[in-house]
Amino acid sequence: MTHKQRSVSGIATRKAGPLRTVAELLAIVLVVMLAKASLAEPFYVPSGSMEPTLLIGDELLAIKFSYGYGTASLPSFIDLPMSRRIFASVPKRGDVVVFRWPGDRTQVWVKRVIGLPGDRIGLRDGQVIINGVPVPLRPDGTGTMETESGARITARRFIEILPGGRSHPIFKLSADGPLDNMPEITVPSDHLFVMGDNRDDSADSRVPVREGGVGLLPMANLVGRVDMLVGSWDLAVRHQPIWTWPAGLRMSRFFKAVH
Repeated sequence: MTHKQRSVSGIATRKAGPLRTVAELLAIVLVVMLAKASLAEPFYVPSGSMEPTLLIGDELLAIKFSYGYGTASLPSFIDLPMSRRIFASVPKRGDVVVFRWPGDRTQVWVKRVIGLPGDRIGLRDGQVIINGVPVPLRPDGTGTMETESGARITARRFIEILPGGRSHPIFKLSADGPLDNMPEITVPSDHLFVMGDNRDDSADSRVPVREGGVGLLPMANLVGRVDMLVGSWDLAVRHQPIWTWPAGLRMSRFFKAVH
């Protein structure tokens, strides 16, 4: 090989280095996006509508293969028209689900599945009625409800026992609020009736989309099922000096199962 040939070869190698680095970075980004689209995606909880199950500042993991795949399964910053789901399955009653809000599909919300397709759902004095049978509520003391403004309110806590035996905690301040009574409706096919566990502070299927609620949720909007938290940080500490912020980490909620 001549000196000239060696020099040309060296230049080509030096140019290939940055190009290879860019290609590797693009490959990493592609792998991450594919994982977020097909396996799981983390989301941050900004409101108290799912207290006491989920707290403001929790970071949850939505498992995407639980209910199949559609355009709603794509990373949350990608908004495409709804599509039919492949490998689709119906959530179980009591599942905590992440979904694209029907009023604005760029927004991702989290609620609990209460009613399945064909169920008749009503509310009387704050108690859910499924297919004509009131859902049992067992008193469970009191808990602290946190609002988005940082205020803390003592609320009555109950254990709600859904048909099939699955149970979960809810918060209730009273039994005569604006969302505590609802005439019976039938959940259409391919839809769900979802509610927040904080029953006095949740815009869910009790509230029409035009009024800021969820209405009856199309299953095509499902992103995935919430099985666990990956972390949690008490946002109240953000008003304190920065060196105190690590104290806001709720270590007991890291990798905590969600039921």
